[in-house]
Amino acid sequence: MDRDTVTWRGYIPAVTTPFTRHGALDTGALHAQLAWLVDEGVHGAILAGTSGEWFSMSAGERAELFTAGARHRSAAFPVIGACNAFTPGEAVAHARAAQAAGLDGILLTPPPYVVPNRAEIVAFYRAVSDATDIPLTVYNWPRGCVVDMDTDLLSELADLENVVAVKNSTGDFSRFLEAMYALEGRVRYFGLPTDGLGADLALLGHGDGLMGTGGVLGRDHPGFWDAIDRGDRERALELGRRDRVLMREWFRPDYGARFGNQQAVIKTALRLRGVPAGFVRAPLLDLAPHETARVEATLRGLGVETVPLRDE
Repeated sequence: MDRDTVTWRGYIPAVTTPFTRHGALDTGALHAQLAWLVDEGVHGAILAGTSGEWFSMSAGERAELFTAGARHRSAAFPVIGACNAFTPGEAVAHARAAQAAGLDGILLTPPPYVVPNRAEIVAFYRAVSDATDIPLTVYNWPRGCVVDMDTDLLSELADLENVVAVKNSTGDFSRFLEAMYALEGRVRYFGLPTDGLGADLALLGHGDGLMGTGGVLGRDHPGFWDAIDRGDRERALELGRRDRVLMREWFRPDYGARFGNQQAVIKTALRLRGVPAGFVRAPLLDLAPHETARVEATLRGLGVETVPLRDE
């Protein structure tokens, strides 16, 4: 497999996993959320990522989520399942569940908390690639894994049989660019910012888009990349500036939340838009009233209509 095995491009958000107020997995709300994203023209979705609270889900729940999400996949809306885990055996089991559900691919970080060395990271990815037959996205996520994979390591992983894409969330933009150029023509590369620099790089043919978070602005997010495809830089920048407002008001440069937690911020924003995104599951906490007010103020400042929150 290589980058041409898949057609992934544009804006593919890591979506939230809806839970009820009592913590049960709510696949009905998931269907509504994914249907809304499809209607908004979003270019795909990632299930059970960091935004999807994989860390508080059982293996059975993750498989159930993959099966439910697969109902929405199409050529224009690929659905990818995150298989993050502490051991290769667990990751392989999640990958097989994604493949059995019919998902278009999987996404995988190095094992979090463990801080593995380079050889251990390669062995981890090789075990998953060798045990499955599904396109694999390597996710460099230093904030969550305390490992910032450099260009040489990402290049070695790109040589594995099933690797077709890299999502690079390094905070070091020079390393981001170095890896982008080194991997061009081999794998799809996600993480371009929605600002002038990101637009210019994309217009020059570099990178494949952004695997972002939540998609709370709806069609604004895919609109940036669609404008790039049309060569309309000004429209792309207009939409990108709205995305930059969210990133500045809600998140720090390392993608951590400025208040509450990232998952609750995104779920609250979606619920304020009338999308049934549900509640977070422990150990996370839902936003306090003053934090919810901050989210609503940002949306209203962008001209986004909000609805009263329902406690269900």
